[in-house]
Amino acid sequence: MEPDVSIETSCMIRIAVLPIGDVPSTLLRDYHSMLLRHCTIPLSTISSFYTEHQKSPFAHQPWETGSLRFKFVLGGAPPSPWEDFQPHRKILGVIGICHCPSSPDLDLVIDQFNAAWRGYSSVLVQRCFAFSPGDSQLEDTKKRENLVLFPPSDRSAQELHLQTMMQDISASLLMEFEKWVLQAESAGTILKTPLDSQATLSSEEVIKAKKRRLARAQKTIGDYCLLAGSPVDANAHYSTALELARLTADYFWYAGALEGSVCALLVDRMGQKDIAIEDEVRYRYNSVIVHYRKSFIQENAQRVSPLTFELEATLKLARFLCRRELAKEVSELLTSAADGAKSLIDASDKLILFVEIARLFGTLGYQRKAAFFSRQVAQLYLQQENRFAAISAMQVLAMTTKAYRVQSRTSISKQSLSDETETGHVDSGKMHHQSVVSLFESQWSTLQMVVLREILLSAVRAGDPLAAWSAAARLLRSYYPLITPAGQNGLARALTNSAERLPSGTRCADPALPFIRLYSFPLHPSQMDIVKRNPAREDWWAGSAPSGPFIYTPFSKGESNDNSKQELVWIVGEPVQVFVELANPCGFDLSVDSIYLSVQSGNFDAFPLSVDLPPNSSQVITLSGIPTSIGPVVIRGCTVHCFGVITEHRFKDVDNLLLGAAQGLVLSDPFRCCGSPRLRSVSVPSISVIPPLPLLVSHVVGGDGAIILYEGEIRDVWINLANAGTVPIEQVHISLSGKNQDSVISIAYENLKSALPLKPGAEITIPVTLKGWRLFLGESDTAAGKNAFGSMGRTLKDGSSPSLLIHYAGPLGDAEDIETNKSSVPPGRRLIVPLQICVLQGLTFVKARLLSMEIPAHVGESPSSLANMDSKPFGEAVGYSKIDRLVKIDPFRGSWGLRFLELELSNPTDVVFDISVSVQLEKSGNEDNLSVDSAAEYGYPKTRIDRDHFARVLIPLEHFKLPFLDGSIFSKDLQSDGSTAGRNSNFSERNTKAELNASIKNLISRIKVQWQSGRNSSGELNCKDAIQVALQSSVMDVLLPDPLTFGFRLARNGSENAAKLDLPKEPDTSIQHIASKNSVIAHDMTPFEVLVRNNTKETIKINLSVTCRDVAGANSVEGAKATVIWAGVLSGITMEVPPLEETKHGFSLYFLVPGEYTLVAAAVIDDANDVLRARAKSESSDEPIFCRGPPFHVHVNGTA
Repeated sequence: MEPDVSIETSCMIRIAVLPIGDVPSTLLRDYHSMLLRHCTIPLSTISSFYTEHQKSPFAHQPWETGSLRFKFVLGGAPPSPWEDFQPHRKILGVIGICHCPSSPDLDLVIDQFNAAWRGYSSVLVQRCFAFSPGDSQLEDTKKRENLVLFPPSDRSAQELHLQTMMQDISASLLMEFEKWVLQAESAGTILKTPLDSQATLSSEEVIKAKKRRLARAQKTIGDYCLLAGSPVDANAHYSTALELARLTADYFWYAGALEGSVCALLVDRMGQKDIAIEDEVRYRYNSVIVHYRKSFIQENAQRVSPLTFELEATLKLARFLCRRELAKEVSELLTSAADGAKSLIDASDKLILFVEIARLFGTLGYQRKAAFFSRQVAQLYLQQENRFAAISAMQVLAMTTKAYRVQSRTSISKQSLSDETETGHVDSGKMHHQSVVSLFESQWSTLQMVVLREILLSAVRAGDPLAAWSAAARLLRSYYPLITPAGQNGLARALTNSAERLPSGTRCADPALPFIRLYSFPLHPSQMDIVKRNPAREDWWAGSAPSGPFIYTPFSKGESNDNSKQELVWIVGEPVQVFVELANPCGFDLSVDSIYLSVQSGNFDAFPLSVDLPPNSSQVITLSGIPTSIGPVVIRGCTVHCFGVITEHRFKDVDNLLLGAAQGLVLSDPFRCCGSPRLRSVSVPSISVIPPLPLLVSHVVGGDGAIILYEGEIRDVWINLANAGTVPIEQVHISLSGKNQDSVISIAYENLKSALPLKPGAEITIPVTLKGWRLFLGESDTAAGKNAFGSMGRTLKDGSSPSLLIHYAGPLGDAEDIETNKSSVPPGRRLIVPLQICVLQGLTFVKARLLSMEIPAHVGESPSSLANMDSKPFGEAVGYSKIDRLVKIDPFRGSWGLRFLELELSNPTDVVFDISVSVQLEKSGNEDNLSVDSAAEYGYPKTRIDRDHFARVLIPLEHFKLPFLDGSIFSKDLQSDGSTAGRNSNFSERNTKAELNASIKNLISRIKVQWQSGRNSSGELNCKDAIQVALQSSVMDVLLPDPLTFGFRLARNGSENAAKLDLPKEPDTSIQHIASKNSVIAHDMTPFEVLVRNNTKETIKINLSVTCRDVAGANSVEGAKATVIWAGVLSGITMEVPPLEETKHGFSLYFLVPGEYTLVAAAVIDDANDVLRARAKSESSDEPIFCRGPPFHVHVNGTA
């Protein structure tokens, strides 16, 4: 069989093109291509070369429309045993190609040419074309037969010269055909085929052979008429041959003549096709096929068979009918031809048959069927066990990869790649269903694996390590789920072995492992936030909140943007990072020698990284690089050096793979196989690079870990700021953000501002004063644990720490450019310095309560009233210490009093705390003459609390009362009873309540409880709430005055300057010591006065009584053992006390025994109103109200 056969093959003249001498292969192919342009020579162009020696046998030669057709066979072809049967199989002409510079000896060239063409017995015309002759060769006048020199000239001149020579060859061949036909008609000829028996013929067979000779001669003459371009003459001879062959039952030659008549018909119609011609060709060729089948002789089956001609006829008919409309008919013809391949003896015939079937199926568009027969061709090549056959097999299999969807990237055109790249940016990684199906078809997996294995085997045999590496990479990457671990290891070894035979740095378009997908583009670190700059405003950063590295953010205000059009801004000279995830789904350790970002633009320097992936594992790695110049950056994927070869892994390919896996079109998701969670598709944003900006970086001196503070602890933290960029910083502003901003007490902003401009490489350290905030209930429980670091993580995760916002910018640039183009203003940046504060539970308040102590006052003579003493400036109170101010006469009780706030504290930490209490003393009533000590504090001895221990701390409180007792204080309680309308509360009532609240706050604000732990840790406890709670339960006793106040004084000589009980203007009077140093003498009548003060706004009627008791507490004025004699009335004293005034009652006492005595006044209030009953907490309206004053001490001295 012969390749590339068609119906028109019978009219083609075969010319062998042979290289003579040393001809470079490139030049030989070039000269051959020049010849291919002259495959058809019109008869009208050869008339000048044609000479009619005698009358031409071609009576109907179409000189105006006909032509001679040539088939140039480069390198020639061996003689065929079927040349007598089909003359177009003969080599009828030889053209030698000589390159004169490589073969300067023309005589030697002619000798070589003559030896070459004589190897073809059927040659009628021979020419040797010598190209590019030198001057000496052109000047050589020696005539050499059949040598044609082509002088050096341009391409068009050489083609014109070659055309002329081909016309000459055509005329010579035509004349030779005429001679042969004339000779055959006159003398006849004996024509045999391999089908004819070679044994001694019997007499009957001799007679049959003589009868057949005439039919065969007519058929052969018709073949030469066809080669001569005269289809009408050929058809006439074919008709005669058909009749004679039918009579002699020569089916083989009959089929040949019928086949020639079809060719003559088509040549006569000059390629015109219509339904009638098509039907005629179909009918005749079906007859041809049938007669070739009839000529089969069983005894010759082992030696030679006409099956090849039957199959060729089938292929010719299929090629003639090959178009989409007749695809079914053509497929049936090709299928029948493929079935006939089983009976072919010669492997080369099978090879040619499968090649032709594959070509025709490919022409029909049946790529899978074409690929199937191409694989059959490859298998025949692989059976030959030689390198060249393996190369052919590899090339054939490479053509099938597109149909089997396992093609190498090198077979994909650059245009399609660019289209895919653009589509990837526009569609943001989305892909249509059909595209995914065209890339991945899981139902073909087994067949695809077989194809790739065959390619790998042929590449190894052919000695092509790169092709072998590519096939193994595709096989391992696409079908790892179907390959056993041993098979995976075998492919890994094949990759390594192939790489060892490749030069270092070899690149392959087909990636192997690992699988790489884009994980994320991490946000810039907080110091890299870019802020638009408004040079017209002093606060240039205002109104342009940074959105991180992305120009678009879903949280930005304004018009909605498409998320697929994200823009990422990088800065020249600043490192950037991209997160990618690697997956190794195979059962062997994968070592990636280097991996780095693959950037299409040339303005990015990527940093390589080496990675080791265990079997069936995935890993997220960070790839980094530095933009080198402004402009866009296009990241297509990663460049990987693995298994000794450099490959490019594109993100888009893996996105399509994952999409196919989600739709069930791909065998497996490699990342899910490795235990990686399902990740949404991340698209590559549009990246642009802008000019350099300043870069401020920060770190906390002493370490960037968490700053551990106890509640209330105050500490200075030093923050180091450095300009790591190449542009100086000229503007800077510091502000706070986040929660607990009150914990930042002060920032040394002026220190930073004074260091401007901060040049590149310069740094400055600024102090920040922090205070640990108060933990809430839930946080306190968490922070109270023993493990401080365990609670630290939760505290930091809550985001409760404040942050420093530092907006900074470099130079503005040229003022003229800014005025003309505002967009040319270099942007500023924002540095976020998170103050990672972890507040731990320090001291814990267990409970708080209020304690009181009364010390009886001494009765004596005092020249000044209490009011006068209160009005004195604090500085005039000479002789009294600060502690004496806390122990003073209660003007509303008349006795010495001292109150304590007891705080019970717990230390659940691992450190020891020292507690110190300080009380800010109240200033004196004269605010116009404040001294330096008016706001002094008094400190008490420290209290130490060990680990896991409790302690109580007593805080002395100053006495203070409200100036009077009013019903508005109880209005809230009365409202609940319905006795008072809250809506009618007047201004005075609201003022009273406000004064009450202000008094409580004033008391709480003057108490400080501070702690210290170790050498550098100190702070202040927030005890305001504890005092508030303690005062809530006893606010009546602490703040509200008694309805009546009792006091005693000596009234010697009826002194008018005796001190009176008076109401101070402020509820907390200044602390004064009023004890008189005058003593009472025994056996002397001593006059006393009892003072009763009304602290309400209504007159009170009372029944007063006075009692004197001795040191044992017994009544000293009654009973048989009375030691005191009195003068006046001591009981049943009825009096009315005006509102907010005092009334006195005098009496005298005679002490019989010296010693310590106590005077106590008491009274029963008649007709008490609601305010008095509320103050006394009395529930019954009939129950009397009893008031008792504090005891007053009287020291009685004996007589000398």
